[in-house]
This record gives sequence, C-alpha cells and structure tokens, in this order.
Amino acid sequence: MTKIFDLHTVGVPVSDQQRALDFYLEELGFEKRLDQPLGDGHRWIEVAPVGAAATIALVPARDDAPAGVETGIRLKTSDADADNAQLRSHGVDAGEVLRWPGVPAMFMFRDPDGNRLEIIEQN
Repeated sequence: MTKIFDLHTVGVPVSDQQRALDFYLEELGFEKRLDQPLGDGHRWIEVAPVGAAATIALVPARDDAPAGVETGIRLKTSDADADNAQLRSHGVDAGEVLRWPGVPAMFMFRDPDGNRLEIIEQN
C-alpha cells in the first residue's frame, strides 16, 4: 500500500503562464497559492478557488502535453446560471447551462488556451 492520502494539484498545460494566471484570478476569482521561478522563464504556479483543498497548477505546455485539452476538472458552484452569465459577459467561451432530470445544472467553459473545464451546481 502507498501512503497517498489526498489530492494536491492537477496540472493544466498553458502556452502563456501569466495570461493563464490573470484569467484564473480575474475571471474565475481564484486565489494564487504558489508562484515560484523554475528557470528558463517558467514558473510553478498554483491557483485554487478560495477555501479549496486541491489546486490547479498552470504548467508550461510542451510537445507531449499541449494546451487546449479536456482537463476533466469539475468545479463546484452554488449558482450555475449566475456564473455562466458572469463568464459570458466577460467574453469567456462558455456553453449553455445543461439540465437533466436528477442531475445538477452544469456547463463547460474554456480558458484562454482552450482548455476545457466544467462548473457543476452543488447546494
């Protein structure tokens, strides 16, 4: 058995770390948890929703890990309609809020690199 006990971070490949950082802070309202130089002009940057345990690491895209992917990341919100309207009003590529019987309201959006994330309403 391993001694793994929690999820720390999920890496999202980005072409421009500063542009991605600005988006996650200004458009999504995340907080910056870590920003350290790595060399070659790259940084290790972690962001997260305020109060969240796990973070998103904005990692430099590479040939074998390009930007513009389906991240598999699902974020929680208390109001999918309000968040959808807010993001769209700021020009964020966000889909319609989807609703199915017995399933929480949800929608997808893309960051400036085209990385796809989803927001799911949880009360």
